[in-house]
Amino acid sequence: MPASFALPASLKATPRLDRWVRFNVDGSVSVFSGKVELGQGIETAIAQIAADELDIPLDRVNLIAGDTSRSPNEGSTTGSQSIEVGGSAMRVACAEVRRLFVEAAARRFETRVEDLRVEDGVIALPGTDLHVTYWELAASVDLARDATGNAPPKAVTDYSRVGTSVARRDLQAKLTGAAFLHDMSLPGMVHGRVCRPPSYNARLVRFDAAAVRALPGVIDVMVSGNFIGVCAEREEQALKALATARSAAAWDEHAELPSNAEVKEFLPQFASVAKVVHAKDGGDGNIAQRLQATYSKPYIAHASIGPSAALARFEDGTLTVWSHTQGVHALRGQIATVMGLTDMSVEVIHADGAGCYGHNGADDAALDAALLARHCGRPVLVQWTREDELAWSPFGSAMVIQIDAALDAQGMIVDWRHHLWSHTHIKRPGWSEGVNLLAAWHIDPPHPVPPAKDNALPAGGADRNAVPLYDFPRQQVIYDFIADMPLRVSALRSLGAYGNVFAIESFMDELAAAAGADPVEFRLRHLSDERAREVIKAAAARAGWNAGASEVARAVVGNATAPDEGTVGRGIGFARYKNVSAYCAVAITIEVTEKIRVRSVVAAIDCGLVVNP
Repeated sequence: MPASFALPASLKATPRLDRWVRFNVDGSVSVFSGKVELGQGIETAIAQIAADELDIPLDRVNLIAGDTSRSPNEGSTTGSQSIEVGGSAMRVACAEVRRLFVEAAARRFETRVEDLRVEDGVIALPGTDLHVTYWELAASVDLARDATGNAPPKAVTDYSRVGTSVARRDLQAKLTGAAFLHDMSLPGMVHGRVCRPPSYNARLVRFDAAAVRALPGVIDVMVSGNFIGVCAEREEQALKALATARSAAAWDEHAELPSNAEVKEFLPQFASVAKVVHAKDGGDGNIAQRLQATYSKPYIAHASIGPSAALARFEDGTLTVWSHTQGVHALRGQIATVMGLTDMSVEVIHADGAGCYGHNGADDAALDAALLARHCGRPVLVQWTREDELAWSPFGSAMVIQIDAALDAQGMIVDWRHHLWSHTHIKRPGWSEGVNLLAAWHIDPPHPVPPAKDNALPAGGADRNAVPLYDFPRQQVIYDFIADMPLRVSALRSLGAYGNVFAIESFMDELAAAAGADPVEFRLRHLSDERAREVIKAAAARAGWNAGASEVARAVVGNATAPDEGTVGRGIGFARYKNVSAYCAVAITIEVTEKIRVRSVVAAIDCGLVVNP
């Protein structure tokens, strides 16, 4: 028996092998994943991983993902963990399933496991006519057992499907418009819209529901606290009902937003709690000059090309919700809590919707649809308006970052201080205590808005990537956490890394200029991490970066300078994801005249094995 090894986190949480792999009578294989397709290509990549470990053709693999009644709970599809965590779990699960079937074949043929070969799902003893398929053995191999970690996956050198470019499975339906939740339909389905308050703290004081119910096609109006929902037979009737509802509602509201719209000015003025999240003291060194700069990141909306949507059906005490959520299991739990149902009476199924890289309005729309479906007794498709998408879905948190650093006489950074102000960067459903869904805060009685908390390093929230990877002998990173915020915020791509990497890399250029150094060479002199150095050198070399050349030069046409062509600028940037995962360096060349034109972008990425190039 081969030595066992630690199971990947997802497989450890859901160890039953039949929750991951099933052999079907039609000669296909169903594999189940808790990671959902959001446009990143994982539906194809995870299927490739499964096909390789099972030694079956890719077209035999049917991936089922993001269904609370069938898929393993792998948390949310976030943090770029789908391949690193979800893919690893699938790899190990399939390797163990393959081993169990090969062992069964070895017993049947009275031979050793090592003597057998698997190709296209056929287990054979070379040199003989002995062979059997997975599907012929399926009835005799019990997968209702926990993974043990006793079956090591293939070596990378033995892969034939992983590492090859294959067509994306999700694109055809998306390109033809057949994929999207917004176009789904169920028998008896009606269209729902929600009349949101005009501002965050507005309170409904009067509403003429009769005026809305009297409209053609309107079948139901739900009023609960500050929540107003309408259902109509046709979509244009629902839109008319929404417009009438807005006119029929009177709200009490008061100003809450800062009078100054400049983030650098108002954000540090909020009450905050300061914490030193990183410190290193290697001495002050010989300080020759000190520089300081302040950078900011505004509140950023997802502004997806399609507004959030959801479809819900409530029948016989059972609720089914189709949502483009990133976390079906967490959403199921939150909806069940709000509606007084058990988790087992709620099913959440992922469906393609408005894309995002973070927490948009998908989960909120799901609760909207669930509430309306139970209230009106028919399946309800809810679509948010563009106005509500921009006003009510969470924004990416604003940030202010102040950095000051000191150079010695040799142009080395000897002191680095990074001070940031921001809110939490995560308020997803299931994060922290309480319910993080919009309608839950508006219905009567309302669920309290959960207190804000941020993620801790090394993954981090606002302080993600705030700790520089550069070798500065003296470092300090201070995070001023602002619990109360003027806008609803949550996760947006890369959380605080967005602002921190921009600030660090921008300031490295400022320091390089002050030291009279080339930006690439300046970074390399402060880096001992060899993988970091290699991506910077690779990007610079491919971009034709000439060390020591002026960072800004006149555009050259042929061999002659052409003053009318404008100015050419170039830049380099480097980061490591969460400071623990993939390395990346980007070199860019732009031309600035009356407009900015990107001439070239070169990225060097060290992310380990690439499943689908």
